[in-house]
Amino acid sequence: MRKLWIGLCALISLALVAPANAAGVSQATLLFLRIAPGARPAGMGEAFVALSDDATGTWWNPAGLAFQKGNEVTMMYSRWLPQFNLSDLYYAFVGGTYEVPEWGTFGANVMFLNLGETVRTDASGTEQGTFSSYEMAITGTYGALVNDQLSMGVGLKLAYSNLSPTGAGSEQGKGTATAVAVDLGLLYKATFLPGLSLGANLSNMGPKVSYIDRAQADPLPTNLKFGVAYKLLDQEYNKLTILSDVDKELVKRDSLGRSDEFYEAIFSAWGDGDLVKSLIWHVGAEYWYSTLVGLRGGYYNDHLGKVFPYTFGVSLKYSTYRFDFSYLTAGDNHPLTDTMRYSLTVEF
Repeated sequence: MRKLWIGLCALISLALVAPANAAGVSQATLLFLRIAPGARPAGMGEAFVALSDDATGTWWNPAGLAFQKGNEVTMMYSRWLPQFNLSDLYYAFVGGTYEVPEWGTFGANVMFLNLGETVRTDASGTEQGTFSSYEMAITGTYGALVNDQLSMGVGLKLAYSNLSPTGAGSEQGKGTATAVAVDLGLLYKATFLPGLSLGANLSNMGPKVSYIDRAQADPLPTNLKFGVAYKLLDQEYNKLTILSDVDKELVKRDSLGRSDEFYEAIFSAWGDGDLVKSLIWHVGAEYWYSTLVGLRGGYYNDHLGKVFPYTFGVSLKYSTYRFDFSYLTAGDNHPLTDTMRYSLTVEF
């Protein structure tokens, strides 16, 4: 039963990140690292890598921190898979940035995915108490300008997965795992076309992770994302930005289930199957009336995961406080339908 639960947790995590990743056919582990934080980016079809202009940039693209002025803290909460009606299945994110003049901007974030409480049973079905399962990660980031148009960013994260406090059957050890990973980002603001920015983020680069058997270690969900953002309107009372991202999971397994190391998969994963179908395409738009009200809409296409949701969002801002809300619909009876994210951001 415990082994079944470990597998179930992995499947739940896989479904949870479908709004943010390459998919329901991912061959990686610790997939919660791919859950997209922030109600604001979520409302734009999860296209944000070329904008990355708030504290969620510590996840989206650390290079974006270099262009941010001042300091900021953001908090997000979302109840995941609402169609399953599980009150203890939720995701939370807290992030912050701190500008150091002439040095750059430092940032950090904490991600937490709660997988709920489960009854433990033995082989005969006798109950032996309960246990809780969760996954979390802490990331430190830094972004700095290369010149007036180009910035670079880096992030270092420590992740922990706690699926079960004990092994299954005769297995020794615990159903827990720890991982370290690195993110790298670039952001370019074009001079030849004012309002245009280009971004890239290579995330979750790190060694393989195992729970009990090192021989069965799985790769992290290394992901490469490219994005473009363009400000169609940038007036005092009307601002309109359109965005588009494309991302690919860089994980490669052979026919025997053996996986490449992350530094190999960065190159080998491009020849694994249909390239076009392995990409996830995101499009979105954001409109602001003055600095008071923001409206958003978006869509993304995950062919392999069979997820084609529409997203919507709204913001209300007063003084240094901003409240963001987003809603996702993926069709009737889809477990992701009615996914809502709530964020509160404070500038100081």
